[in-house]
Amino acid sequence: MMLIIQAKKRLAHFTLCVNTQLACEGVTAVLGVSGSGKTTLINLINGLTKPDQGLIQWNNTILFDTENSIFIPPERRHIGTVFQEALLFPHYKVINNLTYGMAPHMQRRFDEIIDVLNIRNLLNRYPAMLSGGEKQRVSIGRALLSGPRFLLMDEPLSALDMPRKKELLTYIQKLVQEINIPIIYVTHNMNEARQIASHVLVMNQGEIINSGPTAQVLESDYFKDWL
Repeated sequence: MMLIIQAKKRLAHFTLCVNTQLACEGVTAVLGVSGSGKTTLINLINGLTKPDQGLIQWNNTILFDTENSIFIPPERRHIGTVFQEALLFPHYKVINNLTYGMAPHMQRRFDEIIDVLNIRNLLNRYPAMLSGGEKQRVSIGRALLSGPRFLLMDEPLSALDMPRKKELLTYIQKLVQEINIPIIYVTHNMNEARQIASHVLVMNQGEIINSGPTAQVLESDYFKDWL
């Protein structure tokens, strides 16, 4: 499974310019300081932001191509996104949040997914009755049940306290092992990347300045000041 990103996007303080190919297996972390272009990169992939020019391709499916005037809208890309905030429907119970937008072929995997995420006991609650960690687990479940090619996670732990962060990292690891879905995981926390990612991209001022196996990248001189 290969994701090709060759894209430029003019932003307020710099132009994001990315040319990379990702062999999407397990968790790939996109690591960088705030304002380095990580979220913009995620939104180029899921279609929420349109590049100024370039090519984005998943395997043989072209998602964006300026030369051929191709732009597949977000709802047709079959990419799940988990944001910093869970963004659940407050007037729906958890089970209705989960099944909203569920792909028909994912009905057979419903029980498997809610068990992996340990949210069966939450199904009849409303979002206001959930902790931050529980909301994010439901949000991940909803994204999975849409039947995505892969998951994008944009700093999903940023609003959680330390115990909930550790808990959710464990569930993300279980997703990779038991659901077997590729994840692109945005973070500014190198410890999160070290715990769950097999591959890391490092972004700075809209460019990928390093990429490779997690241990190799995190040992580079760039991260000495992060410790």
